[in-house]
Amino acid sequence: MNEPDEPDEPVPVLRAVDGGTAKLLPDVDRERAWLLTVDGAPQSYVDLDEPTHLEFEYVRRLAHVVDCAAGDGEPLTVLHLGGGACTLPRYVAATRPGSAQCVVEADAALLALVAERLPIPAGTGITVRSADARRWLETAPARSADVLIADVFGGSRVPAHLTSVEYAREAERVLKSDGIYAANLADGAPFGFLRSQLATFASVFEELALIAEPGVLRGRRFGNAVLVASHTAFDTAALARRAASDAFPARVEEGASLRRFIGAAAVVRDSGAVPSPRPPEGAFSIG
Repeated sequence: MNEPDEPDEPVPVLRAVDGGTAKLLPDVDRERAWLLTVDGAPQSYVDLDEPTHLEFEYVRRLAHVVDCAAGDGEPLTVLHLGGGACTLPRYVAATRPGSAQCVVEADAALLALVAERLPIPAGTGITVRSADARRWLETAPARSADVLIADVFGGSRVPAHLTSVEYAREAERVLKSDGIYAANLADGAPFGFLRSQLATFASVFEELALIAEPGVLRGRRFGNAVLVASHTAFDTAALARRAASDAFPARVEEGASLRRFIGAAAVVRDSGAVPSPRPPEGAFSIG
């Protein structure tokens, strides 16, 4: 009598995409979970069976912003600039059913790989578009988004055209009057890029906060920081509680301490915009 065939073990997938070489690596500890890297830099982690599982700390911090944007389970209209494997859109769809979400990702080949290997289930309310984030933003309807999430990296750097006050004004135009902007940024001491981004968004929005690990804020290492901006006050106390409860706790800077951190940093304009700094060797890479 023949033994039944064992199910095939998931194997890594290697694919050339517009931004370099993408790898999909199965997680040996989670049956249908995958890590996506591009040229060795981690881009996304997706558990197809458990979309609320967020592996990356900075993604959890972006999720905290969404969690605090409205009451539990209340649907939101969310615009995601930068898609990867759509980890955060899947999370929002699971935690806020009925949400309308648009994901804008410039790398068409990467989107094709994700659609093939990590398809988004039907009925989630997630629409994916291949386009440059700034160009898409400039054509998006005014006052159309409750939350705008920016997580755009060309390789391991935020593109220059997504760092200027002109870009910030476009983001403000697309957000509803009480909408929230949140961006994943990366920098290290002396924080020239991060300070300039805070100064730039402070020139457009009245309310500002920064979420980061204390070690990053103290200049001990290069790392991610989430910028949060809005015209109306958001619940920074709830945000701080969520960030502090993570496995790698972060803190929320706001008010006077954030103004001191910004210091005399200048507003960035399109004419002088540059990409975010290149991370030190090995800061984010996975072999």
